[in-house]
Amino acid sequence: MVRTNPERRQALLDASIEVLAREGARGLTFRAVDKEAAVPAGTASNYFANRDQLLVQVGHRYYERLIPDEDTMNKLQGERSRATVTELMTEIVERVSEFRTGYLAILELRLEATRRPELQALLTERVQADLDFNVRNHLDNDMPGDRDTVVMLYLALNWLILERLTLPGIFDEKRAAELVATIVERAIPATAPGNG
Repeated sequence: MVRTNPERRQALLDASIEVLAREGARGLTFRAVDKEAAVPAGTASNYFANRDQLLVQVGHRYYERLIPDEDTMNKLQGERSRATVTELMTEIVERVSEFRTGYLAILELRLEATRRPELQALLTERVQADLDFNVRNHLDNDMPGDRDTVVMLYLALNWLILERLTLPGIFDEKRAAELVATIVERAIPATAPGNG
């Protein structure tokens, strides 16, 4: 029986993210989620029919928590330049890096997705939608560059975030910011309309 208390459901999903990041997919059990969420034993199993459903819902929750705030979205209305793109990309790297456990959990989910078709379908759909959203925003707001620019930024920044969160000794925060600027500079040629 699925309960309908949305706050409790979110707390269980947030606890699941923490468990996934700390223990990996094998450590994600209803008991571990209940303990992490500090709820009575059996609570998670009242909200999720099985572990597969829990994994899928964790994927949804991760992306829900990474939605950019209104201030970030408003930056798209400002100057259309490489400097603005660099500012936006730096914000993305910082926002995702600050949600370290979420990023580590999504890596676990991606590995699990290679064995679970429903999870793979969800993540494929979600990542494609996220990429399409970013491309659409970039182009609709006349930012310099094209669709391939956004895809290159997506690929390069995701790997930079992975390095920062899993091997933080390779690129410190200052070096990561420098690399974001370099990545944007290389992805958007100096001759691109509207850059600066």
